[in-house]
Amino acid sequence: MTEQATEIFERLEQDHDKHRELLDRIESTTGDSEERNTLFEELTKELKGHAAAEEQALYSTMLRKPPTTDETRHSVAEHHEIDEMLNDLAATDKSSSAWLQKFKDFAHRYRHHIEEEEEDHFPDFENHIDEDDARFMAKVFERRKKAEKAETEVTPEAREHAKA
Repeated sequence: MTEQATEIFERLEQDHDKHRELLDRIESTTGDSEERNTLFEELTKELKGHAAAEEQALYSTMLRKPPTTDETRHSVAEHHEIDEMLNDLAATDKSSSAWLQKFKDFAHRYRHHIEEEEEDHFPDFENHIDEDDARFMAKVFERRKKAEKAETEVTPEAREHAKA
């Protein structure tokens, strides 16, 4: 594996570490506080930007490699589920106990997702990446993440659309 391939996985894991920290910080907030709202907005922009960039940089590459297609599809499907959960959280009253329970469920699900990526998928993917792939991923990831974060909507749904 190339040094550039190692760097892209390290870069993805840096994002995951930041996400874990934000999850922990949000779990320690209460009610519809400014802190909860600010942290949740930051988390939403981080996760949506990260997922879009990861899909364009890493997963588009891995879909072209038959041995990694199933793992790739699995992760992309989870990204869509995570996105739906974030949208539902944004539409839920942050002062309600339902919000905190939904958030805890979301945090558990997201932590499982990134652990699976780090422990299972990334080591597998490393075996199938060449230097051209690594250069493409490094070039695309940062550019796409920045663009996505700038365009991300935090509250795309109305309160009445929150799931019970």
